Amino acid sequence: MLGRLITSAALLVIGLLFPEQSLFRLLFSLMSAVTIGYEIFLSAGKNLLHRELLDETFLMSLAAIGAFVLGEYTEGAMVLLLFQLGEFLQDYAVDRSRKSISSLMKIRPEEATVIRNGAETVTRPENVEIGEIILVKPGERIPLDGTVVEGESFLDTVALTGESVPRAVRVGEEALSGCVNQRGLLKIRVERLAHDSAVSRILELVENATEHKSHADKFITRFARIYTPVVVGSALALFLIAGILTGNWGEWLRRSLTFLVISCPCALVISVPLSYYNGIGRASKRGILVKGSNILEDLSRAAVVAFDKTGTVTKGVFEVVAVHPREMPEEELIQYAASAEKYSTHPIADAIRESYIGWENLEISDYQEIAGQGVIARVNGCRVAAGNERLMASEGADCHDCHLTGTIVHIAVDGIYEGHLVIADVVKENAEEAIRQLKALGIQRTVMLTGDRKSSAEAIGRKIGVDEVYAELKPEEKVNHIYRLQAQRSGQEEKILFVGDGINDAPVLATADIGVAMGAAGSDAAVEAADMVLIDDDPMKVAEGIRLARKTQRIVKQNIIFSIAVKVGVMIFGAVGLVPLWLAVFSDVGVCLLAILNAMR
Repeated sequence: MLGRLITSAALLVIGLLFPEQSLFRLLFSLMSAVTIGYEIFLSAGKNLLHRELLDETFLMSLAAIGAFVLGEYTEGAMVLLLFQLGEFLQDYAVDRSRKSISSLMKIRPEEATVIRNGAETVTRPENVEIGEIILVKPGERIPLDGTVVEGESFLDTVALTGESVPRAVRVGEEALSGCVNQRGLLKIRVERLAHDSAVSRILELVENATEHKSHADKFITRFARIYTPVVVGSALALFLIAGILTGNWGEWLRRSLTFLVISCPCALVISVPLSYYNGIGRASKRGILVKGSNILEDLSRAAVVAFDKTGTVTKGVFEVVAVHPREMPEEELIQYAASAEKYSTHPIADAIRESYIGWENLEISDYQEIAGQGVIARVNGCRVAAGNERLMASEGADCHDCHLTGTIVHIAVDGIYEGHLVIADVVKENAEEAIRQLKALGIQRTVMLTGDRKSSAEAIGRKIGVDEVYAELKPEEKVNHIYRLQAQRSGQEEKILFVGDGINDAPVLATADIGVAMGAAGSDAAVEAADMVLIDDDPMKVAEGIRLARKTQRIVKQNIIFSIAVKVGVMIFGAVGLVPLWLAVFSDVGVCLLAILNAMR
């Protein structure tokens, strides 16, 4: 196409060297028109056979033929040349924006090295079953989601999360498909089949995103279907009425053709979907998957943001957040607690054991677990009790009352109270900043809806700065709260957004105007029910998504207003004979190009 554009332009310039109305001017202009415009004429001809008359190729063909009939050979060729130049620039812009999304396809590995019967076998990821061990060498992309069973390394997660800092992984930690193994050799036990892996879910969401049109996108489609017949009818009426009144049929044919060329709604029809396409592509690069331009449009109108707690604003894992010994050193108190809890399967015990390493020098015996109270064991000959106040009372240990947020594990050694540990779900590093950014964006209210205990939820709510906290909620009660928030909004334009991650959040995500799921830690049900997915589980991406959606919406409105205003102005000047045919095409291409460049911001 670029070669044809250059050839056509050269032929047109040569034609301009000859006098107007001369045979050579006609010949070179005709060659220029055929070189660049034969596709336009073919398309218009096919549409005529299918009774689809009123598209842009029909308008351009009619304008070019009319110009040649009137003896304006240069203008006739220039109409086609400028139109194809505009199409070329449009295609380039669309391809450029498409690459931002299609490049995601590269994150899906085509092969997986699986260890079977002690030997390495290279196969497609679709052929690997859950529980099998895959081998990932340095520099290779992880083909399937799983848990590291051997080796340590750093993972490049840019393709999934947009995060440039490598993430360290070791035995027992999750490794997601699509990440690149940077250093050591890893053996990973497969936890999800290929079609359920993180990378497959990302690609499926992105591939389906552009199928869901926004209200503006649908409006433009309907507008083009109505607009084109109206302007063709107006041009015909202008030609007939003015021709009858003035008798100057040639002049009014020229003006009617100019009017038709100017009327092409190319800028609107192309730039609005392209704006949303670019918005979705940009979001996907930042680890924010939006399931359609309609969601992007709704996201720009978010007025209330509600969060789940566990796994959304907190990490969803227990950690020892404080150690309060009575007299003995902190390390010794942790040692006794971890030793006593060594054989417990309770999540609280897991957190205590994670805080201590050094089992090899300890002798543990006589372990017993007392339901609803805690555990008792002998550690190096000492009777150690770790549990709640009831267990301390049964041991005769004088336990002082604690008014702390989190789970308190008291420790008694040989019947003497030695102190306590505080275990809590840790707030994500960015949670507080995420709420602050949402308020800076003008979000009216931030709410926390959680099934956790009221005291814990309120403490975390105060820490991160949400406006309202509702705790001890069942899934159906969360749904009712979303209905209440929807009923309280001042208008339908305002949207209620809910952010969650668990299976129990799926109904709430589906009920909210915009459901946002945590993609890495989130359940399949939550991701499926959501309208938007945050790949790296970072709550700050909620504010980033809203900012991006608002910018996209501003660009869409700018393009609509700019395109219509320029079109109407030039159409009026064209109708009264102040705009020549080639300048009409130039203005059409120029408006379209400016709208496309604006969309690509």
